[in-house]
Amino acid sequence: MLTLCKTLSRAPGRGRENHQELYRSHGSRSFRTVPKVLSCHLTHLALLEIVFGVKVIITGDAFIPGERSVIIMNHRTRMDWMFLWNCLLRYSYLRLEKVCLKSSLKSVPGFGWAMQAAAYIFIHRRWKDDKSHFEAMLDYFCDIREPLQLLIFPEGTDLTENSKVRSNEFAEKNGLQKYEYVLHPRTTGFTFVVERLREGRNLDAIHDITVAYPHNIPQTEKHLLEGNFPKEIHFHIHRYPVDLLPASTEELQVWCHKRWEEKEERLRSFYEGQRNFEVSGPITIPPCKSETRVLLVKWISLLYWSLFSPAMVVLMYFSSLARWYFVTWILIFVLQEKIFGGLEFIELACYRFLAKRQSGELKKAE
Repeated sequence: MLTLCKTLSRAPGRGRENHQELYRSHGSRSFRTVPKVLSCHLTHLALLEIVFGVKVIITGDAFIPGERSVIIMNHRTRMDWMFLWNCLLRYSYLRLEKVCLKSSLKSVPGFGWAMQAAAYIFIHRRWKDDKSHFEAMLDYFCDIREPLQLLIFPEGTDLTENSKVRSNEFAEKNGLQKYEYVLHPRTTGFTFVVERLREGRNLDAIHDITVAYPHNIPQTEKHLLEGNFPKEIHFHIHRYPVDLLPASTEELQVWCHKRWEEKEERLRSFYEGQRNFEVSGPITIPPCKSETRVLLVKWISLLYWSLFSPAMVVLMYFSSLARWYFVTWILIFVLQEKIFGGLEFIELACYRFLAKRQSGELKKAE
C-alpha cells in the first residue's frame, strides 16, 4: 500500500487514463494481493468433497478462464453461493469471484472479515439504499480494470415455502406464471449491474447457472452443522456473450424473466425425471484445470489448515504476546466495521484519495 502511494505521487501522467493504467499495472498487484488470497476459501471445498463426500456434477457451456462476467443463479438454499466455489475451482478462477450478499453476513467473525477483504458487495435488499453502493463498487472495479465474476441472485432470497407464497402472490397480481422450482426474479439490480459494467467495458459475458440437488437439500447453515451435507450438487451453465445481450433496460428485464422461465422448465424436468440435466449434443464445457490438480490443491489446503489452526491454538495458550496479537486484530476488525462500515469502504476511500491526489498533481504539472 505504501509503495503504491509513493508510485502514484511521483508518476507523471496523462489525466485519468494514465492514473487508471498506473493503478492497474502496479496497484492491482500490491493493493489487491492480500484480498485475493483471503478470498480463496479452499478448505471449505476440500472439506465438502474429501471429508464429507459431496459429488459435484457440471454440464453446459464453458467459462473462459479470466473472462469478466455476471453470474446469475437460482437461489435454492442459503449456501448456494458457497457451493458454487466447487464449480469455479474447476472451470474458472476463485480469486475473480465477487458475491452480492446481504449485509448481515459481513459481521460474521473471521468469515465475514475475509469477505470484506475480498471486496464482496453487501446489500440491505432495499434498492434506494443499495444503489449508491452498487455504483461506487462497480465503478471502482471498472476504473482499476479489476476482472471480476460477480454472482448475483435476482430472486433476492432462497426458495422456501414462505418465499414461494410471496412469489406466487406477485405472479397472480401481475398476471404471471406461478413457479414451483424458482422464484420470480427482481430485475432492477440485475439490469443496473449489467449496464454499469457494460458501460465501464468490464463485461464479457453473462453466465446463467441453474443449481439443483437431486437427493437431500440442506436449506440453512444449521443443516450443515448437523451433518446434513448434500450428496450431489448439479450445476448447468449457459454462457451469453455480451454482444448478444439486449441493448435497452426493458429488453434486459424481459431477457432475465425469459431465463427464469427456462430454469423452471429445466428444474421441473430435472426433479420429475432422472434427476440430472439433459444435455443435447456434445458436452461443450472443457475443464480449466485437471482433476489431479484440483485434488492436489484441495489436499494441500486441507493439510495446511489442519496443521495451522491447532498450532495457533497452542501458540495462544503458551504465549501472552500471541493472545494480545489476536485480540488486537479482532478489535481492529470489529471497530473498523463500526466506524467505517467495513474493509471494502476503507479500500474504496483509499482509492478515491489516491485518485484525487494524482489528479491534483496532474493539474499542477499542466
